[in-house]
Amino acid sequence: MLAGVERLMTLNSPQSQALTGKTLEQITSATHTGDIEALRDSDGHFAVVSRDGQTVRLSRTIGIPLRYFVAKMFHGPYLIVADRIDRLYQWCQEQKIGWQFDPAYTRMVPAHHLIEIDQIGCPDPAPRYYRFFDPVIGQGSPDIDERGAHYIQTTYNALKSWLATLPVEEPIAIAFSGGIDSTSVLLMARHALTELGSSPDRVRAFTLDLGGGKDAKQAEETLQSLGLLHIWERVQVPVEEYSLEEAIAVIEDYHPLDVECAAAGLCLLKAIRSAYPNLKYLLDGDGGDENLKSYPLEDSDLTISSVLRNPLLYQEGWGVYAMKHSLTYSGGLSRSYVRTFAPAMKYGFQAFSPYSNRSVIAASLEIPFEEILNGSAERLAGLKAEVVSTGVRTVTGIEMPIHPKRRFQDGVGGETYRQWKVSKAWCKQVFLRQWEERLSTAWDPEAERFSGNDLSRPVPMAQTL
Repeated sequence: MLAGVERLMTLNSPQSQALTGKTLEQITSATHTGDIEALRDSDGHFAVVSRDGQTVRLSRTIGIPLRYFVAKMFHGPYLIVADRIDRLYQWCQEQKIGWQFDPAYTRMVPAHHLIEIDQIGCPDPAPRYYRFFDPVIGQGSPDIDERGAHYIQTTYNALKSWLATLPVEEPIAIAFSGGIDSTSVLLMARHALTELGSSPDRVRAFTLDLGGGKDAKQAEETLQSLGLLHIWERVQVPVEEYSLEEAIAVIEDYHPLDVECAAAGLCLLKAIRSAYPNLKYLLDGDGGDENLKSYPLEDSDLTISSVLRNPLLYQEGWGVYAMKHSLTYSGGLSRSYVRTFAPAMKYGFQAFSPYSNRSVIAASLEIPFEEILNGSAERLAGLKAEVVSTGVRTVTGIEMPIHPKRRFQDGVGGETYRQWKVSKAWCKQVFLRQWEERLSTAWDPEAERFSGNDLSRPVPMAQTL
């Protein structure tokens, strides 16, 4: 390895969202020195990269993805970091080393971890993982009213802190289905804006309708019962605009439920952006299901035992040392939050869900699920409605309407949703085909390309944007 050669290219500046407890500069400094305690003492979201001699450290939370790829340049590893796979590929192409690239060789930093990578030559360096989020599990009271009040008060505090940072006159959109998560976020946001001395009507609810979906009717009924129809817009989009292939390209993933959800999200955000070119801020309830384990077990190979004995399963997957952990994609909401982040980024929104904050996740994990459920999957299915509704009543004084749970893509599409349901195998084939088309350019026999052993070419300047 050549001494003194910079071997890090960061294609993103340090990012944060709803960050409290520490400034972004302090988070960057803590990442640089590996100060886990300083990272732990913050809340909100960040994604940060820092180089300390031959060691590169990266840290992130759920709300902002962070990826890296190790290329071979100048007799050693060269680390490229970005929020998207295609940005990593594009840089490699610009350096004439795209032929080294494969999306499966990229790595996602797992949420709630700091990782260290030593750039010390071949073979490839192995990352070291350090957790900075260690919530207390199941030690709270089993009283539903008490747990609900604590959970929603914590969520409300996170949401209010974020709202307080926004320009006073800026409107705020909320992706609204009339379900538990979006309704609770809407009511908390209006309550917070009132307490902040601002108009609660700054928040406008948008419901996607691709034709015959139940969400539009549900949303209308919900807001009518709350006297809030004046802040609601039904967003009608031709069903032909729903594209699974586009969603796969945007989120760079192939989990079918996330692909279907992202395809619907792209339809909604494209329509909002067209109608409101200057709207910047977007709320949603992503993470609410994960926090209260509100997923039908019959949709997966999970059992109630596997869910309860892996408390952060829905947020982080099986864990970075588990056999099921994917280096390329991380796990749980750490992976799937891209279904929210990437569509929002594509259409220029700053998206935020208070349910994804660590303080809120920690509040949910205080619930003694095993004691309350006593092994009952049926009890688990109804628990979220109880916890959230009692909490919203305590915090805002409003009795929240409750409707049956359904997935976003199901709610906006009605009967046509059955035509959209696809397998993981189909999604992965599309993903690989999209990348095959890109990589064929990198492997073009006529294209100029460089070897990692070529010492005559200029060294790329280390970059931190």
